[in-house]
Amino acid sequence: MIPEAASATSSASRPGGAGLLAGRTVSRIGYGAMQLERLHDDRPAAIALLRRAFDLGVDHVDTAHFYGNGFVNGLIREALRPQDDVLVVTKVGAMSTLGGPVPFRMAQRPEELRVSIEAELASLGMERVPVVNLRRMDAGMTIPAPDEQKVDLDDQLAELTALRDAGKIGAIGLSSVSVEVTRRALPAGIVCVQNPYSLVARDDEDVLKLCTEEQIAWVPYFPLGGAIPGLARVTDEPAVIAASERLGCTPAQVGLAWHLHHSPQTLLIPGTATIAHLEANLAAGAIALDAETLAALDAIPTRPMTPPRH
Repeated sequence: MIPEAASATSSASRPGGAGLLAGRTVSRIGYGAMQLERLHDDRPAAIALLRRAFDLGVDHVDTAHFYGNGFVNGLIREALRPQDDVLVVTKVGAMSTLGGPVPFRMAQRPEELRVSIEAELASLGMERVPVVNLRRMDAGMTIPAPDEQKVDLDDQLAELTALRDAGKIGAIGLSSVSVEVTRRALPAGIVCVQNPYSLVARDDEDVLKLCTEEQIAWVPYFPLGGAIPGLARVTDEPAVIAASERLGCTPAQVGLAWHLHHSPQTLLIPGTATIAHLEANLAAGAIALDAETLAALDAIPTRPMTPPRH
């Protein structure tokens, strides 16, 4: 457990150190709010978790209106206090489907993006969302989409740029994109890219390289792999387990620390529904990995991001 600092904005209280996101200095370890849906029946616990994160120096939170059809956004709205200086990052490109076989459907058309932004503003209680990620279907784990949801990137960016010009959003990011799509989006002033990426799934190293060259924040989701059955898990790797035993920490903490060592562009957003797990995730930012340990971790073979189809 890391000690609670007196000020959430001081350098000493920044989990993982300091990074840049949308022109702002933030802690390199933030919080991904998707798992707060698990606390649907315990709202006080969800609020307490968020406020504990803020007190420990978390100053950027990843969310979306389609997480529980506004439920998670509502928690963030309630948890934020006047003294909290937290950058809220949300995403569009999908909408909730309550009662359906999957909790959301793709919503890629420009008019749907505009509707989604209005929903974000309403559920967060904001006049402007600081950062909005466009969730595409170009890379990583995607779901089948009908033809009307196969929308050209330029049309989407034109809509988001108009919303930025109108003051509805502060900055634009991308999610689940290829290196080609990322490069095409550069003229729009992209501030971050979110792709599935971990020690055992490094298919998007070329996207990370481009982000490094362009000074764009790299925000990997599923940072420990194993998001669905059949995918490799970082915490199962012998080299990771050996490093954790040697360092006196958990395999998950080793996996998170590897990201921070691997690239200075990396900002993490690990999610959890418990305070104990939150504190363990933030403590990973203080773990030092020596050259020998890093070499052993880097030697772990990378696996396909998607499971084999039978």
